[in-house]
Amino acid sequence: MSQPIQPHNDKARAVWNAPGGRYDEISRSIADAIEHAVERLRPAAGEHVLDLATGTGWASRIVAQRFPGTVVSGVDIAEQMLDYARATASKHELAIDYRHGDAEKLPFGDGELDAVVSTFGVMFASRPEDAASELARVVKRGGRVVLATWKDDGNIANMFAVMKPFMAAPAAQPAPPSPFAWGKVERLRELLGGSFELAFEDGTNRFRYASGEKAWDLWVNHYGPAKTLAASLDDGRREEFKRAMVAWHETFASPLGFEQPRTYVITRAVRK
Repeated sequence: MSQPIQPHNDKARAVWNAPGGRYDEISRSIADAIEHAVERLRPAAGEHVLDLATGTGWASRIVAQRFPGTVVSGVDIAEQMLDYARATASKHELAIDYRHGDAEKLPFGDGELDAVVSTFGVMFASRPEDAASELARVVKRGGRVVLATWKDDGNIANMFAVMKPFMAAPAAQPAPPSPFAWGKVERLRELLGGSFELAFEDGTNRFRYASGEKAWDLWVNHYGPAKTLAASLDDGRREEFKRAMVAWHETFASPLGFEQPRTYVITRAVRK
């Protein structure tokens, strides 16, 4: 039996597994953007819908609750997040089929799916061309894909720039592709334009928090890349990392606390 995750993605699997179900708090902070993507998908009764890189299952639950009669699946690289997704769906009596899987080798047949949504998930695939090819393979002609991806010049990309000095240099050469390339319309056209008719829409998620310290607590406890990076550092460097993150988050003061605008692009792709 083949493994659900390809060996070159084992490190990514560990990173996204790190927070387990705690990741649901990250999904809560981007709930408006997830809603935006699901609204632009608007699945119909009887359609088989995949939430790709479902994480703790937030988007899949919205689809199952709001669009009765849809057949909903979720796939993620991180089985510990899927455990949380399954338990939460069961608590809400939602029949969602969660599968441990790899965006670059999806566990579905050719043309099996009517629709796919991925909210800030597939953009982190290590081999973007393979992930895009898989989307084209599993979606039937006339089917839809809706992606929400962080813009390359937005504040999530800027936060990763704050993190970068604390990251080890990549062992592989050349360096892996930036996930934020998925936030550029020209790159999305390169990846998807051969198999899909594309349309785009901008969006802004507003991250509100009480202090830079509170923002740090969210990232370091609930977000795999920040959590694993902090764990990899010695005490001194970890404190430097914390100070850098707190200071950067405190540049977004608002009258009642802090508010950070985080821009993204919605891509709606119709299979040719």
